[in-house]
Amino acid sequence: MKNIMVLSLCLLLSSVVSGQSTLDNFVNDYSKEHNFNGTVLIHGKGLQYQKSYGLANRQFNIPVQNETRFKIASVTKLFTSVLIMQLYEQGRLDLQKTIDSYLPDYKGEGANKVTIHQLLNHTSGMVNIDTITSAASAIKNGVPVYQKAMTTDDLLSKFCSDTLVTEPGKVFSYNNAEYIILGKIIEKIYGKPFKVVLKENILEPLKMENSAMLQQYDIIDGLADTYFFRDDLNRLVNDLPVYIENWYAAGAMYSTANDLLKFSKALFGLRIIKKETLEMLINPGLDQYGYGVWSYQTEIGNKKYATIKRPGSIMGAQAMLVHHPDENLTVIILCNTATLSLDDFVYEISKIILR
Repeated sequence: MKNIMVLSLCLLLSSVVSGQSTLDNFVNDYSKEHNFNGTVLIHGKGLQYQKSYGLANRQFNIPVQNETRFKIASVTKLFTSVLIMQLYEQGRLDLQKTIDSYLPDYKGEGANKVTIHQLLNHTSGMVNIDTITSAASAIKNGVPVYQKAMTTDDLLSKFCSDTLVTEPGKVFSYNNAEYIILGKIIEKIYGKPFKVVLKENILEPLKMENSAMLQQYDIIDGLADTYFFRDDLNRLVNDLPVYIENWYAAGAMYSTANDLLKFSKALFGLRIIKKETLEMLINPGLDQYGYGVWSYQTEIGNKKYATIKRPGSIMGAQAMLVHHPDENLTVIILCNTATLSLDDFVYEISKIILR
């Protein structure tokens, strides 16, 4: 019996080593083929894999390392939705109440029509504040909301208090304005700046020491510079000048792959919100979107896997957090150059691990 157990353990270890070698070869080849600059972290299914590629700063030839900090763009929205759901658990916020219940001075048409639930799942019906649809358009016309320094009150009044273009709850339209409003609601209830609430309720308890909110004037040690590919020049260039803080609760965080793994473990391990609350957060509505995440089935090898996805993208800053809850598998990819599709990359990684 003892010999059988030893043999089984050896076979299992051999399978894990073989699988990790196959994965490593694929990630190396894919990264080289697509000029990937960033970090890949995979946790679960017997794997604890992390590898970094390329340059964090191209001017001084500084390489990306496993602890390099990256702008995580709209992955920030998942933190915002968790903060909202913590307030819901505390009984301090009702998801079915409207914006004016928490921001009585809000002037937008949706004040007494749009609920917190509809802000969370992008069905508010509000005018979309992001009118730029391509890199070429941004180069020609600029990025209006983000190229002038603004306070969060400015953002709320100038860009997030417009008219409604569809009936609330009827149409999915991905809109940063909704999460800016959610950030202001969080500030109002706590009586503290959003960055302080984020730090006190998520970052400090989880010991996420390499994560915080960004502002344009901040000099952050180890933060990767960001670059995007200009088709007209056929090369990578510096990102357009913007005030990153204008993305606020919709996209202004930085983090590392290891910090995001801490967050993922805590979220799906029910350490920062309860099981029933997590189920509400990941429950898919229109466009398979829950509260700050997409939630759907991924088909791999004629089998479907539950998938929770939170991507982020601001010019060269690209981020992806994917969790397969039934497999307890998490894939995190952070990148500072928009040279490849992270959706494709993470899908190919999942195929190797789950097939």
